[in-house]
Amino acid sequence: MKNQVCNIVFGGIGGQGILKASEICGWAAMYDGRHVRKSEVHGMAQRGGSVESHLRFGRTVYSPLVGLGEADFLLCFHEEEHPRLKPFLKKGGMDLMEYLPKAREIIENPKALNTAMVGVLASYLSICEEAWMQSLETVFPGKILDLNKAIFIKARSLRDGA
Repeated sequence: MKNQVCNIVFGGIGGQGILKASEICGWAAMYDGRHVRKSEVHGMAQRGGSVESHLRFGRTVYSPLVGLGEADFLLCFHEEEHPRLKPFLKKGGMDLMEYLPKAREIIENPKALNTAMVGVLASYLSICEEAWMQSLETVFPGKILDLNKAIFIKARSLRDGA
């Protein structure tokens, strides 16, 4: 899978940590030796408007944009944004929307939803554990790092129904 290009679309509304989630995943892919491209659309993010981020990684990636029907994974953090983003998912792609309620149950602070959903995504990707931990250390300041690591690890187990 390291040679294949992986296409991921993250989406939701402003303040949900969409850009931070794609940043975590991008750093992890880079630390795992992948070529990474990322694009962000902010819109009216400060007022709860739509936000999306496209992330592509693999052996060689030229464009940061995921085309309609090309996403291997869709991570939507808000139910009302899901219909708008679903056309990005390719046939046979993985829509992680079913994990949203489960992720909400394991967090105390809604600001940690992004880390939980990335933890779920990580359970599907062939990025090594060390790269994920290094990514979290890069993205989160010391004070909230341990909490985010714990949420990430707990959320990975949601795939197994834990």
